[in-house]
Order: sequence, then structure tokens, then C-alpha cells
Amino acid sequence: MANFSILVFLLLLFTTNTFSLQQEIELLKMTQTQVSQIMNNLLGKLGNEAMLVVDDHSHQNYSSTSVALRDCANLYEESEYRLSYMMNSMNSSYYYYDNDDALSWVSALMTNHETCLDGLKEKGYVGAHDEVLENGNLTMLLGQALDLYAKRKGKAKPKAERAFSRSSSNGGIMLASWNPSTSKADFIVSQDGSGTHRTIRDAVEALASRGSKNEERRIIYVRAGVYHEKVVIGPKLQNVMFVGDGMDRTIVTGSRSAADGSSTLGSATFDISGDGFWARDMTFENTAGPRKHQAVALKSGSDFSVFYRCRFRGYQDTLYVYANRQFYRDCQIYGTIDFIFGDATVVIQNSDIYVRKPMSSQSNYITAQGRENPKKPTGISIINCKVRPTSDFVTSESSIKTFLGRPWKKYSRTVVMKSDLDGLIDPKGWGPWDGEFAIRTLYYGEYMNYGSGASLRNRVNWPGFHVLNSANEASPFSVGEFLQGGRWIPASGVPFSSGI
Repeated sequence: MANFSILVFLLLLFTTNTFSLQQEIELLKMTQTQVSQIMNNLLGKLGNEAMLVVDDHSHQNYSSTSVALRDCANLYEESEYRLSYMMNSMNSSYYYYDNDDALSWVSALMTNHETCLDGLKEKGYVGAHDEVLENGNLTMLLGQALDLYAKRKGKAKPKAERAFSRSSSNGGIMLASWNPSTSKADFIVSQDGSGTHRTIRDAVEALASRGSKNEERRIIYVRAGVYHEKVVIGPKLQNVMFVGDGMDRTIVTGSRSAADGSSTLGSATFDISGDGFWARDMTFENTAGPRKHQAVALKSGSDFSVFYRCRFRGYQDTLYVYANRQFYRDCQIYGTIDFIFGDATVVIQNSDIYVRKPMSSQSNYITAQGRENPKKPTGISIINCKVRPTSDFVTSESSIKTFLGRPWKKYSRTVVMKSDLDGLIDPKGWGPWDGEFAIRTLYYGEYMNYGSGASLRNRVNWPGFHVLNSANEASPFSVGEFLQGGRWIPASGVPFSSGI
């Protein structure tokens, strides 16, 4: 049950049309307190199992309880870090973030909380789940914070509150033009020992121990090779840039999966939380295969992240666009079921999407967007991409159906625009999750797609499906509007089209 003082405070906010700065600070402070209490209560309740909550890179077998607990602890630690940053910024002489930032970050906090609850349910640990639900009603606090920032969206902010420049920290470094022959890297990973480190993990640990300021852009150059590693870029490692020797030459690979005891989160070969992450000319893959079910190649919760000329290869749940604002350009994404999924605000532009052969009893779903609150700014926008089957799928049985997506959560939101859709796309276009779940509350849209799979004649007649008929209708999902990309993508030097 929620604390009485929290209920009184929330009632006061609910009955007023304006929020003072002090009320905003108090709301975030209460939220921060609840996050800390939940984390402490979980660890205390589970006793010795809490010792397993570490940043683990091994293949050690954990009980389902400890796997769920470890995920929750990591998620709430990320939330604590984000809330501390917001509080410190608000107590300074001027904001270091604006309303769009706050809306994205509070949405990510909600995603962390929802993901913890889902994971505990999935593993059947009712006790820990109840402890989270009953502790101060974090869901109510986050919902009120989201409502606050959603109401402010689009309103002008004082100049002082927009003073922070995201490009100022890069020191002229650009992802698109960085050259390993002429540019300097902080760390060089090479399996033959000719660099500073032989493994990516060692380079990341060295970077973390350096203690550099988060504002500095730091570069890890990964030379050609196949790296069998699990890599974690934590929330405190910000503005990190990875460059490889090409998506065919620099490959980070793993094989963790739900079938082998990992959680979906924990299965990720490459896991990123720190803001401002950039990557170029690399492949991230999970080789677990279609029989292993959820097996993530890359998971990103990094705000202002950019991926350029990267490949993401897996089967089910390949690319976990977990939270915050993300941009993918000139990439390749391979998978079978829900292989672009999560609750980020993400644009995938000028990229190739390859549908692989699933098990004979399965259908393919390219996306599974996970928005649970209609006020979240999140969604998946696919623009000017090509959708094609892989060669082995072309020759497989034609009875396997492929859909653009299905609604993972109630307010799932995905649009596909100006893209070349192959004939493998089922005429209905979109598939159900479970019966009629979310078909009235989701938002699925298509705009000016072409190719043999783009016909709208037999598309689903769900209330939530929309045919976008003009650039004005489509523009809210553009790089410029959906991501506010003009503010932060130019610093990377990566090409992009801002409008539709």
C-alpha cells in the first residue's frame, strides 16, 4: 500500500493544472526514495541469494530466482543513477536537460520497473514481485511524473534551461569520419596482442577504471576478429564510441538464451546502458538458434545512441531496443520472431532487414514494440528500409508467414514508411499477440511503402491500424520530430534525413 503522505502529495498534484519547480523536485525525490527502498527490500528479503547480484560475465548457472533478482537490482541501480542526475541538475543554477529529455528518461524508468515485474512473474517468484508492488507504489509516482512531462511537451523553455550542448563533449570526434589509420583511440583491442588489450571486456574495464569525466568522448577500436564475449557498458560509462574493421570482420558473438536459463535481458551478447553510445563497422550476434527462443544479440538503453554500418544477427529477439532515443543508419538486422523489440524511441533508417527461416511451427514477426503507457513518447519507426528473406528462407516452405509486427504491450506503436517490402510479408501485414489483445489501443501505421508485400488491400482492419495519407501525418515519426535528432545526431557525422 502506498504511503499516506505520497497519496496526499499525488492527490494535490492531480487537482492542480500547474506544477511548481519545488513540486517537481519533490516528486522526483519521492520516486528516488521508492526505488532505493525497493532495491534494499528485495536484497534483504532474498538474503544470501543477493550475493549473486553482480555484473556477471560467466556461464555460471543461476536459479531462476537469482536471475530475476539480478536483473531487477541492475535495473533499479540504473534508475537510481538517472534520478540522481536529474535531481542534481535541478538543484544546480540551470537545467542540464529539457522536457523531451525528462519525458524519455521517466519513460525509461517506467520500463525498468515494468521489466523487473515481468521478469519476476516469468520466473514465478511471487514473493519478490509482491514486495516490489507494495513498496510505495512506484508505478503511481512514475505515472504522475510522466503525466507532468507529457503535459509540458512542446512548450517553450527558458533559454537557460536549454544551455547544455550535447555536441560540446565530442572534441571534434565524429563517428562517421574516424579513421583507425590516422585517428587516435583510447584503447585498441586486438587478439594478436598488438593492441592495448586482447579482449573487449578488458578494454571496457580499463576504461571504467580510468575515471574520466562522462563528458569526454572515449574511443575503443576493435580490430578484425571474432570475439566470443559478453560485453556490458554500464550506466556510468557514457559517450563511449566503438569502431571495428567492418561488419564482416569485427564480430562480437555469444550464445546465451532463455532456453539455457538466461533471462531475456541477461541473454544479450552486448548490453549498453550508458548514454551517448556510438558504434560503427561491427557485427553483434547471438548464435543460440531458433530452438533456444529468446536470445538477444544487442540490448541498448543508451539515450542519444547511434549505430552506423552495424550488423545485428540472431533469431528470436535479436535487437532489444530497450529504452531511450536511438538511431540506426545503414545497418543490417537479421532474425525470425520479434527480432526488433523493446520500448525505446527508435528510428531505423536506410537499413536492410533480413527475415530468417524459423522453426516449421513458427511465424515470423519483425517487430514487437513494448509501450505500456499511451503518454510514453516511445515507438519503432522504420524508414526507407528493405525487407528481404535470407537465402535459406527463400528456398524453405512457403507456408511460413511473416508479419511486420505484433503488439507486445497494450499501447504498442510501430510505423513502416517508404520501405521496400518483399512479397514474404503476409497480406494482412500485422499479426496478433493473443487474440484481440491491444488491437484497439495499439498504433500501427504504414506510409508510401512499395514492393510486392506493400499492398494495403488486405491489411488488418484493426481500430489501431492506420494508413498514413500525407507527409504531415507521417512526420511525427521522422528523425527530426520523433527523436529530436537534429539536436544530437549531427555531432556523430552520420548521414540522416530529418524529415519524411
